[in-house]
This record gives sequence, C-alpha cells and structure tokens, in this order.
Amino acid sequence: MTGTGRPAAEGVAPGHFPGPPVAAGHVAPCPRRLRAHDDAGPALDTTRAHYVWEHPYYPQYAVPRADLADRLAARSRALPAGVDLPGHVVVPLHDDVAWFEEAEPVHGHPRSPYVRVDALRTDRTVTVRVPGSRVTLARSSAAVAVFETGLPPRWYLDPTTVDRSLLTPSDTVTRCPYKGVTTGWWSTSGIADVAWTYGAPTTALAAIAELIAFDDTRLEVTVDP
Repeated sequence: MTGTGRPAAEGVAPGHFPGPPVAAGHVAPCPRRLRAHDDAGPALDTTRAHYVWEHPYYPQYAVPRADLADRLAARSRALPAGVDLPGHVVVPLHDDVAWFEEAEPVHGHPRSPYVRVDALRTDRTVTVRVPGSRVTLARSSAAVAVFETGLPPRWYLDPTTVDRSLLTPSDTVTRCPYKGVTTGWWSTSGIADVAWTYGAPTTALAAIAELIAFDDTRLEVTVDP
C-alpha cells in the first residue's frame, strides 16, 4: 500500500511478472478468525468473514453486520454491486483499529489468499542511480529480492552499500500486510519518498530486516542478468 492509500500496483506498467490473480468483484470465504480492537475494546470477533475484491490488487473484509460493534459498523460501507452476501458489510482497516487474523496482526489491508511473497538472496548486482545523472545511490551484489504476486520485484540492499549522505529522512510511514510497518523512509535529489526500510518485518519476510529498498518507478534501478 502506498502512502496515498492507493494500491501499490496502480500505475505500474505491465512487465515480466505475474499479474493480479483475480478480477474485481471476486468473493472468497475467509476461514480465519478475524478480530478487531480499538480504544473502547473488542469491536469484532467472527469466523464468518469473506474476502471481497473491490479492485484486482487486494481484497477487503466483508463481515456480518451482526458481528460488528456499532462504532465500527458506522465506519463500514455497502458491498460492491453484484456481490451476494446478505447481511454483510465491507470494513476497511483503519490505522486506529488493531486487526488480527487468528493471533497475528494485519496491517494496511487483508492478505490475499492468492498472493505469494518470497524473499530470496541474490548475487545479481543491483545499482541505484538518480535519473538523468551519474549519481549512484547504492550498488550491491548481495541483495535480497522480494517477489510478490502482481507486483514487479523489489530489491533490498544492505545499508552499508547505500550512500546515506544522499538520502534525507522522511516522516512517512506505510503498512504492508505481508511485510509489516516501515520504520524509515528517505527522499533524495528533490524526489520525495523513494527509499524505505522495515526494521521489524513479519516473520515470513525476516530476511529484509533493516535492508533498504528503492522505488524503481522514480529512480533508475538496474539489475545485472
């Protein structure tokens, strides 16, 4: 998820990677216990949730209205047209509400049951430059490549291979259901928020802890074949 709340896949040109696995309007059962807590206490506890795709990139939760506390129901919305789940409403994941699938926290939006995310060590040389210049921000031959269904690969580099003098810290914080909550964002050369890190990622993505990734839609990121 981007800082604007839009799907990170929006605006990414088609490339040599798998696209979204389902279309908008798709519905699937969620077999996991879903819970939500806010400052007033429990607001949802259900095993009757469904996933509903309002666009192809990731789902939202559709839950029985009867299982929601009134204060959370007031922040829900109607199902998309054509979705037949009587008595259900869509509940977005707000930052001031703690969400859990079973006993594991969920950040940003629900995890899609059709998405796979792998973090693989690579010895391909990754170079990051400021577009239109000879300025090299980073170069590494020991990066971690993150492959997420529907998105292009991301390359996470050791901080020792990054020229931190060229980066300016940002207050931006973003959330990803697969990786966790970012602990740092940076800008460079007048280009805002082009690099980020996860200091304490999810267990499945532990390999990227403290590594730095760069936005290859606004920087020049090249990877040797």
